[in-house]
Amino acid sequence: MREIHIGPNEADKRLDRFLTSYFKEASAGFIYKMLRKKNITLNGKKADGTEKLKSEDVIKVFFSDETFEKLKGDSGVIIPSGRIFNQFGQLPVIYEDENIVLVNKPFGVLSQKAAATDISLNEWLIDYLLEKGEVTGQSLETYRPSICNRLDRNTTGLVICAKSLIGARKMNSLISERAVDKFYRTIVSGRLTDRVTLKGYLSKDEKANKVDIKKTDPGKGYSYIETVYEPVSYLSDKDLTVLEVKLVTGKPHQIRAHLSSIGHPIIGDVKYGGKKVFSLNHQLLHSYRIVFPKDLEAPFDNIAGKEFVAELPKEFKKITG
Repeated sequence: MREIHIGPNEADKRLDRFLTSYFKEASAGFIYKMLRKKNITLNGKKADGTEKLKSEDVIKVFFSDETFEKLKGDSGVIIPSGRIFNQFGQLPVIYEDENIVLVNKPFGVLSQKAAATDISLNEWLIDYLLEKGEVTGQSLETYRPSICNRLDRNTTGLVICAKSLIGARKMNSLISERAVDKFYRTIVSGRLTDRVTLKGYLSKDEKANKVDIKKTDPGKGYSYIETVYEPVSYLSDKDLTVLEVKLVTGKPHQIRAHLSSIGHPIIGDVKYGGKKVFSLNHQLLHSYRIVFPKDLEAPFDNIAGKEFVAELPKEFKKITG
C-alpha cells in the first residue's frame, strides 16, 4: 500500500483527473474500476472520483510496489545537480514570494524547450527551487513550477514564473485578461517623435518561424494585434530612437514585426530588416517593466499596483552611453 498526500498545489483538482494524471500508464477505465473495488480510497473511504481534493487529504493506493511504479510511468523528476546553474549561472531574481518569481532572462536562454535535449528557463526554475528546498522530487510528480509568459530566445528581461498552482492560475488569468501592463525597451533605426498606437493583423509561418502583418483583416489565420510605442530619446549621431513599447496584445514576434512594418526595424533584428550594427546579431529588445493591477486580493495583495523593473542589458548602455 502507498499513500499520496495532497498539498496546496493539488487542492481543488477532481480526484479522477488527479489519478489519471498521476498514473500516466493507467486508463481512465482502470482508475474507475480501482475506485469501485476500493483499491484506491480517499481519506480511508470509498470514492467515486468526482470528489474535489483538499490540502492534507490522503489517497491510499492498494497496489504492489511493482504495479504502482509501472502505472506511474517515467516521472521525469529532475534531481538537483548544479548542471543548470553551471550553464546559466544565478539569474537575476527581481521579486519572489511563495507563489511567483520574476526573473530577468538574459540573451540566448530559451523560455521553454524546443527539443527534448534543450535546457530552458523552466528547467532553471525547477533546479533553482530544488536547490532552495522549496520543491522535492515527490512534489514535482504532481505539480511542476513553470513560466507564465514567453520571450524569444534573444529577447531579454522580465519573465513571470509560477512557483505554485494558485500562482500559475492567477498569473495566467491576468495575462489572458491583459490585466498586467508589459513594457519593453528597444532601439530602432530612424527617428520617431510621437506616441503612436499601431493596430493590425498577424499570422505566423511556423516553418519559417516568421510572422506577417497586415493593416486590414485578411481573414482566416490572422489575429488582431495592438502595439503602443513612445520615444524615450533620439541618438542623433547614430540616427536611432530608443523606444518604450507597450504590448497590448501578445502574439509571437509582435513588436519586432510591427515596428518593421512601419519602416523602423529593431537594430540587430536581421529577420525583420534590422541593421546588423554594433556587432549585434540578434534583436535588441528587452522586457523592461511590468505593472500589476491595483485590485489584487490575498495572497497577491503584496504585488497589487506594484511596478517591477529589470535592469537593461549592457548592450543598451554601450549604444546609448
